[in-house]
Amino acid sequence: MDKLIAWYTQLSPESLAQINQIYCADAHFKDPFNEVQGTAAIERIFRHMFEAMQAPRFVVDECVQQGCVAYVRWDFHFLLRQRAYCIHGTSRFELAADGRVQDHRDYWDTGQELLQKLPFVGVIFRQLGKRFATPQV
Repeated sequence: MDKLIAWYTQLSPESLAQINQIYCADAHFKDPFNEVQGTAAIERIFRHMFEAMQAPRFVVDECVQQGCVAYVRWDFHFLLRQRAYCIHGTSRFELAADGRVQDHRDYWDTGQELLQKLPFVGVIFRQLGKRFATPQV
């Protein structure tokens, strides 16, 4: 897990060349926007991240592993149109016998962590959140 966490916290367009050392060739990846199979497809997701956002970086603050399954809690920081964002999330990794990632699933709340923070769209999501929230007494 140390190698995986180090790779994520130092992720760059250049470090993507090491993806086959981190992920199995047929690895499965799923997040709220993507579901792909294989290192080439996973690499495309990361390359798109570097193209679409400025200064993307992961900060890992907790890792729990039991056997071949690990959960990692992280903050994803990036700039979008010169505005700073931070998404809080958790990843579940299933590791192969050689320690590489066989299955990777990201969990994070797109509404609260992203959509509510965006101009225009955020207003609608914040109003919906207020409408569905239990009133405080």
